[in-house]
Amino acid sequence: MRTESREQIPPPLDHTTKDSLQAAAAKPTWIENAFLFWEFRYTFARVVGIVFVLSIMVALLLPKEYTSGARIMPPEQGGNSAALLATLVGKSSAGGLAGLAGSLLGAKNTGALFVALLHSGTVSGHLIDRFDLQRVYHKRYREDTAKRLSHLTKITEDPKSGVITIGVTDEKRERARDLAQGYLDELNNLVAKVNTSSAHREREFIEQRLNTVQSELQRAQLELSAFSSKNTTIDIKEQTRATVEAGAKLEGQLIAGESELDSLRQIYGNQNVRVRAAEARNAILQRELQRANGQDSTDPDGKDIDASHPYPSLRQLPQLGVRWANLYRNVRIHETVFDLLSQEYETARIEEVKSIPTVSVIDVPWLPERKSGPHRTLIVLISLLLSVTGTAVFLLMRRSWLEMDHEDMRRVLVAQIGTTIRNRWRSNSI
Repeated sequence: MRTESREQIPPPLDHTTKDSLQAAAAKPTWIENAFLFWEFRYTFARVVGIVFVLSIMVALLLPKEYTSGARIMPPEQGGNSAALLATLVGKSSAGGLAGLAGSLLGAKNTGALFVALLHSGTVSGHLIDRFDLQRVYHKRYREDTAKRLSHLTKITEDPKSGVITIGVTDEKRERARDLAQGYLDELNNLVAKVNTSSAHREREFIEQRLNTVQSELQRAQLELSAFSSKNTTIDIKEQTRATVEAGAKLEGQLIAGESELDSLRQIYGNQNVRVRAAEARNAILQRELQRANGQDSTDPDGKDIDASHPYPSLRQLPQLGVRWANLYRNVRIHETVFDLLSQEYETARIEEVKSIPTVSVIDVPWLPERKSGPHRTLIVLISLLLSVTGTAVFLLMRRSWLEMDHEDMRRVLVAQIGTTIRNRWRSNSI
């Protein structure tokens, strides 16, 4: 039995498939692109030659740059460093720096904190003022100057060793070295300024207390001096003993004088010269004894005896002694407290210096001998590569544009935009 074979007729193509096939057939191959580039080989040569000359001129006109740097090793973080971080979180005006410091509270070292401090606005601001960088960089605003300084500064931290490397680039080798050293100086000053360790707070408290005690001591000394000058009191105990001894001596002399006066009266009578002289001597001894005992402060003529005597009487000494003892005790107390606080203040100052983290410099900033930039050969090579690439792209776009149908919407849109721009230009020119 014979069977007839039927040919399989392919299904009709839809519009999308037809457009895809036409686009694939119209897509240029690499051979066509190579032929196009060969056809415009002289254009490539001209563009490359012009760019080569211009790139050499630009590379030669660029100023030389020198890079100097330093390497530092931050101290390990302990309790004092934790206090430093807490201070930065509380006092720093820069939100980024405060957030970074807050995130580092659990870190094992202060490397990241030191990097953040070097990038802080405080350090850059001091360097701008110190080296007059606004004039050097020809910037009108400090913000632009700080950005330029940050662009020329490279600060990195080795994650394994924790060593921080600071590199500063400048047109002058001396200024590059000085800027690198300036970063180290400002870092030390900033760390010392924001340090609020326990030793620092203790030193501040003792210093305030020492100033208060010193003022109180001076006031107590002035009160004791004024009281002693007014009442002629130097040492109450010694003065009391001296007054008692002087009174006893006067009283003994008076008793002896009375005995002598009685003897003279019996021998010579009351009108004798020697009797009158003895009576005068006894009267003087009597007044001195009364004055010493505080019984009478006036002489027969009505004059104040105590006013002419340099020391207080025995009757006044107990009353003056209480007041003098209180004042003297107050002075001694303040002197003792002042001596103790002075010793503690010196100890606190030493502990504060020990607690401040210092930067350990591994490599000091050096004076660069060779320039670090610009890389003129690299600039020329990159310029030539960009010129070849740009010319090739331009030729491919130009061919695509010429092969594009005049009724293509993309070409129509570009034509309308060009017409609008030309009309606007002409109207502005008129």
